[in-house]
Amino acid sequence: MWDAFTTSVLAVAIGEIGDKTQLLSLVLAARFPRALPILAGIVVATLANHAFAVALGSWGSSWLTPEFLRWLLGLSFVALAVWALFPDRLDEGEVKLWETAFIATVIAFFIAEIGDKTQVATALLAAKHASEPIQVILGSTLGMVLANAPVIWFGEHVLKRVPLRAVRISAAVIFGVLGAGVLLFGLPQF
Repeated sequence: MWDAFTTSVLAVAIGEIGDKTQLLSLVLAARFPRALPILAGIVVATLANHAFAVALGSWGSSWLTPEFLRWLLGLSFVALAVWALFPDRLDEGEVKLWETAFIATVIAFFIAEIGDKTQVATALLAAKHASEPIQVILGSTLGMVLANAPVIWFGEHVLKRVPLRAVRISAAVIFGVLGAGVLLFGLPQF
């Protein structure tokens, strides 16, 4: 019999394969030169987002309507599309790149995970394993890291050979299409 932790790790790691947050991981890895701040940002964002999902799964989600999630996710993708077009320009006295990559990852990942299938899965797992919310949060976070770490490594090592401008434009187009699709047609049903 699977326990809450193991079930959460497997459900999220498998559910994350091919997900939009893997694309986000790839874009972040191509944009920022080091993997560690991106991975740390994913951990923090996922812990916060999935703790929220566990709370929703435990308390119910009647106030969080699909229409609200649709607009939040659609507008977030459009914002990510615009953000992807602009390269970072930091002066010596400004925020360090590590901090910028970490903060950008936390914000982008938290928003991208809202209403995502892995967040819904986490909420459902929390409802099923109501007496083990911490195991669900930690398991779903580990699953997210296991699914995205290889993508970050790929982006950090392989995409250095691809012009960053091409990566930014491609990411902007993909996020723009995703955002427009969500705004025009609604959230996909999983």
